[in-house]
Amino acid sequence: MKLLRRQFLKLVGAAVAPAFPQLAAADDYPARPVHVVAGFSAGGGVDITARLIGQWLSERMGQSFITENRPGAGGNIGTEAVVHAQPDGYTLLLSTVPNAVNATLYDNLNFNFIRDIAPVAGIIRVPMVVLVNPSVPAKTVPELIAYAKANPGKVNMASAGYGSAPHMAGELFNVTAGVNMVHVPYRGQGPALTDLLGGQVQILFATTPGTTDYIVTGKLRALAVTTASRTEVLPDLPPVGDFVPGYEASQWYGMSAPRSTPAPIVDRLNKEINAALADPRMKSRFADIGGEPLPGSPAEFGKLVAEETEKWGKVVRAAGMKPE
Repeated sequence: MKLLRRQFLKLVGAAVAPAFPQLAAADDYPARPVHVVAGFSAGGGVDITARLIGQWLSERMGQSFITENRPGAGGNIGTEAVVHAQPDGYTLLLSTVPNAVNATLYDNLNFNFIRDIAPVAGIIRVPMVVLVNPSVPAKTVPELIAYAKANPGKVNMASAGYGSAPHMAGELFNVTAGVNMVHVPYRGQGPALTDLLGGQVQILFATTPGTTDYIVTGKLRALAVTTASRTEVLPDLPPVGDFVPGYEASQWYGMSAPRSTPAPIVDRLNKEINAALADPRMKSRFADIGGEPLPGSPAEFGKLVAEETEKWGKVVRAAGMKPE
């Protein structure tokens, strides 16, 4: 009888255990270090954001959240690594604007970002500012549009790289304002700012961190911000949308995981990230890089990604963009 009882309990245990794998996975998560993949080089916005949120999660969850830089192909190399990782919560992606852009920009990706990635949480939104070299005779957005239309193909527009948020903000301006500024890609915003200061290029749609000193000293002229409303970082600047109806662009960062990652793990991460966005110390750190909190549920972040993918897909097609 004892033998039969042990066999019965073993059979019951084997039958019940698979029914609750997600609960078991969430109960002890994380039980080992977690890797947060950043698809861009160290020192940029993706890398810095990954390290800031990773430090918070490490302190809150008792395991290391390690930032792993896998740059290349506009972020696609890092994204593909996460798509094909085990969906167990131990490999995450710091996702951003190029992920939404690349869905249309690249024809032969080995993944579908919306289908193959589980949204976890938004982190921050970073405004961009329209900067021109002082030699450009434009002090407002309407004056810039008039100048660009009077000089088609002669206004050089720098960016932080092909398909980057600054590039897309500029292409959106081309499309919505009906102008033809020539795109000049750089390997990051730093080199683009250097040539803007030197006059080799005339305009840059720049993420706000690292630009305020140039604006205050008059080395560069700021015309507007790209967000739908004024921002705390540069409160005196109007939005581009005040002059170009429907215009809005910003850099955003969020956390994603492989598809089929257990919902309790996604929810736990979402809860902890939202706690960071409400923490005064973390809000201050994000503000130092121009970041405005982007709280919400996994579904809300997924909605943002879907909307951004559709929006930038239209711009890619309208501008006839092809990967370089």
